[in-house]
Amino acid sequence: MSKIDLKKLDSSIENARGYLLSRQHEDGYWMGLLEADVTVVTDFIPLMRIFGIRNQEREKKAIKYALERQNSNGSWSLFYGGSGNIDATLRTYFGLKMCGTSPEKDHMERAKKFIMENGGIEAANTYTKIILALFGQYSWKGIPEIPPEIIYLPGWSYINIYDFASWTRATIMAFSIILSIKPVYKISEDEKILDLYKDIAHFERPAPFKASGPGNVFIILNHAFKMWDRLPGTLKVGRAAAIKKVEKWIVEHQEDDGSWAGIMLPWLFSLIALKYLGYGNSHPVMKKGLAGLEDFAMEDSENFVLQPATSPVWDTAWAVIALRRSGTGAGDPALVKAAHWLLDRQVQVEGDWKVNNPRAEPGCWSFEFENKYYPDIDDTVKVSLAVSLVNTGREKEKKRAVEKAMKWVLKMQNSDGSWAAFDRDNDKGLLRDIPFADFITPLDFGSPDITGHVLYVMGELGYLDKRKILKALEYLKKSQRKDGSWYGRWGVTFIYGTSKALQALDVLKKNGFPLNGYSGSVRKSIKWLESCQNKDGGWGEDCISFDRGQYCPLGRSTASQTAWAMLGAMGGDDRGLFIDRAADYLISSQTSDGSWSEQHYTGGGFPGTFYLRYELYKDYFPLMALGKYRSEK
Repeated sequence: MSKIDLKKLDSSIENARGYLLSRQHEDGYWMGLLEADVTVVTDFIPLMRIFGIRNQEREKKAIKYALERQNSNGSWSLFYGGSGNIDATLRTYFGLKMCGTSPEKDHMERAKKFIMENGGIEAANTYTKIILALFGQYSWKGIPEIPPEIIYLPGWSYINIYDFASWTRATIMAFSIILSIKPVYKISEDEKILDLYKDIAHFERPAPFKASGPGNVFIILNHAFKMWDRLPGTLKVGRAAAIKKVEKWIVEHQEDDGSWAGIMLPWLFSLIALKYLGYGNSHPVMKKGLAGLEDFAMEDSENFVLQPATSPVWDTAWAVIALRRSGTGAGDPALVKAAHWLLDRQVQVEGDWKVNNPRAEPGCWSFEFENKYYPDIDDTVKVSLAVSLVNTGREKEKKRAVEKAMKWVLKMQNSDGSWAAFDRDNDKGLLRDIPFADFITPLDFGSPDITGHVLYVMGELGYLDKRKILKALEYLKKSQRKDGSWYGRWGVTFIYGTSKALQALDVLKKNGFPLNGYSGSVRKSIKWLESCQNKDGGWGEDCISFDRGQYCPLGRSTASQTAWAMLGAMGGDDRGLFIDRAADYLISSQTSDGSWSEQHYTGGGFPGTFYLRYELYKDYFPLMALGKYRSEK
């Protein structure tokens, strides 16, 4: 094995711990910037006009933010280093025009050229067309219908609102109101973008939707819904009552911080739906919702960044685990404070998950500050592990909290043995073909990464339920790809999934759970990881792996993905030189303040349309990897 200077290793770990501790909030939590593509900012500017809100200082900052991220060919990308995207470019161009930017500016002319060369407005996805329709730049005739009457579909019907993923459910409830009203906010001639049609005839006569196979069902339904929608209001029996019922559902699902589902997409459109139902900005629901949006903003005198969500629970759990795994004491005051903060945020009320899983009882954690209706399995298991690693001084309370959480998690296992993010058996394949699936993932399938996280924590905390573990292991065996890798749904992508599966198998084995027949799978996946290693000792995977369904090298290494690969590879019996090279890469690439530099996106959102950069991934995962590496020296 190559020699690693242990003094340098120890110094690297100490510096990384110091940096991470310096990022802790005074209340005890960690929260890094969660960044998506530029449209989170450039969509926000025009959409706030609907509420009569305009902030010209922010508009200047939004222009600056957008121009700093424009590609040389005039386009904007969905992630750092990505190729130009028609939807991101269209909506950013529109947002810049709404900010008063002249189309004659060089950057606007280059953007227009890219748009026209890539199909114009006609080539946009449904979400882009909805935003444009709100401002009269696309015809509502070309938008698929979501009748509010969908709220009446009972739980036993093949399709009802609880068969959609949580993020889709909250969004389509708002869309069903907006699409029934079909509002148009009037804008000036200077703000319009009708010149971005390849054929202006498409503006009033949009091309019909196309689909094949099962998707044809939704084409037929959409035609029927369009015919229904064209009927006079007096003939649409039950429409008013359906709108009232959806309105009630939306209002009841608002969180204490003013959000919906803790994420920007349903939040903004729920507010828009209520606005067009007559809710003024001073209405308590609207006032709370509009004020809460400010918590997603990261703003200073020169910059304005809007996050699609906030990640304090997730970041805090991982930071605690990383600090403990790298040698920080269980009674360290910083960790005790963090554990108390986490314990105080356990969700004790029933959420939407209860509809399809009535026997489960709450005791979960969410990703964000507030999100009682949509706690998730990933956060729940990671928080359970994090608080278990800390001497909180509230041991009885901690024990009860973890027991409740793990009972909930075990009852959320899917029929195929996997775990998903928010729901159980949210997998009706027909819904993959809904017309809105071109921008939002409609289902919450189980995945190897979340399944790996659950198994890992079950092993660490001693929840060795043989029946559930065997079922999950069977799922992992079936989902392993021929090359030895596993898919990761919430991280990029095959490095992430492979790491999580390998770590789970390693912990189960170390805690005495028999893994007969899995040694070959482990060797194969570690061999795959080794084959993907870069010459500098690190790893890097491109976000397009999500879209292509296969591993796509980034062409350079990232700190977070190198750490994931290391953590996975260290679960094997044979420690090759390539692990030493990975440790050396992390040590040598660390910056003077103890952090790592990483601009690339390594978080998953909606494959093909939405990706994430978690600011602190570059710090707590390398610390965890180096800590584990040091403990085995």
